[in-house]
Amino acid sequence: MTQGAAHLEAMEPSDGRFDGPPPRERIFNVPLVALSLGASMPALYWFQERAHTYWLELAFRPVDLAEGRYAGLVTSMLVHGGWAHALMNAVGALTFGAPLARLFGGGTGVGVFLALYIVSGAAATLGYGLLHWGGLDPLVGASGGVFGLIGAASRLLGGRGRVLPLTDGGVIRSAIAWMGVNAVIGLIGFAPGAEGARIAWEAHAFGFLFGILAIGPLARVFARPDERFDSAAGTGDPVP
Repeated sequence: MTQGAAHLEAMEPSDGRFDGPPPRERIFNVPLVALSLGASMPALYWFQERAHTYWLELAFRPVDLAEGRYAGLVTSMLVHGGWAHALMNAVGALTFGAPLARLFGGGTGVGVFLALYIVSGAAATLGYGLLHWGGLDPLVGASGGVFGLIGAASRLLGGRGRVLPLTDGGVIRSAIAWMGVNAVIGLIGFAPGAEGARIAWEAHAFGFLFGILAIGPLARVFARPDERFDSAAGTGDPVP
């Protein structure tokens, strides 16, 4: 018996008639933490456009590592190069963050979700900085963190609420596809919101790699799988 059928049966009186309207399914069913993360990007860019200070002070430059400045590993995620850049990352965070937020759930899960996003972004920026050691070009945007969410979420596709192993065929194909798209974007140097700036495809790759690796141990410790999928294997519906 499906969950929806269980809800209907509970509302049905003994004479077979319904006492009230059927339950409504929510049209917009995104966890608040994922929604807040996505909304924060255009909101922060709105303030960025109106800032009285030079916002590139928050950007990361590879030379910062050699000079002992590390704050840019995180602060660079707070600023973007344009509206399209901010909105593109917001859509990515909302789309791929939602299944991860559902996987963790609860108050602790919110912290785990945000930590995954932030550390993915910092790891992405760090990897970029090491590859371009001493470089002066500024790096901005939340793309590294978003690619961390994409990498982590790629191990949930087809997993029925659980994290698939790295050796799963679907996970491997998804990783190849994402890295292929990322490489093409880097080679042609075009993406919505780039506005002529260089695409930091290397940062995307580092973020994706961190996310796809980190989700395994994080899920083993903090995940809260949907109990509806705890039924025995077979052709019948899961038992709630």
